[in-house]
Amino acid sequence: MDAKTPHWGHTAAYWIVTVLIVVEMAMGGVWDLVRTHYVRTLVDHIGYPEYVLTILGVWKVAGAIALLVPGYRLLKEWAYAGGFFVYTGAAASHLFAGDGPDHWAAPAIFALMIAASWWLRPANRRLAVEGNAG
Repeated sequence: MDAKTPHWGHTAAYWIVTVLIVVEMAMGGVWDLVRTHYVRTLVDHIGYPEYVLTILGVWKVAGAIALLVPGYRLLKEWAYAGGFFVYTGAAASHLFAGDGPDHWAAPAIFALMIAASWWLRPANRRLAVEGNAG
């Protein structure tokens, strides 16, 4: 194995956190789009207008797809950034609403997982940096 070939554990860790994030983003996006009772209760509790569920739902589903589709490195960067903003924003919203860890811990964990997926992603899923053909 050369220096550019990731260890199998690295690859496994990447796919585990990425699949978990993709499933959460896709399911969460669908829940937002169909406005389940659970998500309507959350946005009402936090004080957001219900139409924000449509915006978040569309972008979560699109982000989940972008993370899985081969190629489109720049699109993946945007999906990672958007997911990180969604999850940190959700955690912060719960904190500002006075909620305890039972509400803000899950989005905080998802933010860490999306950061881990970004950090662990293989070279063929990274943007090429000037002076780096990878």
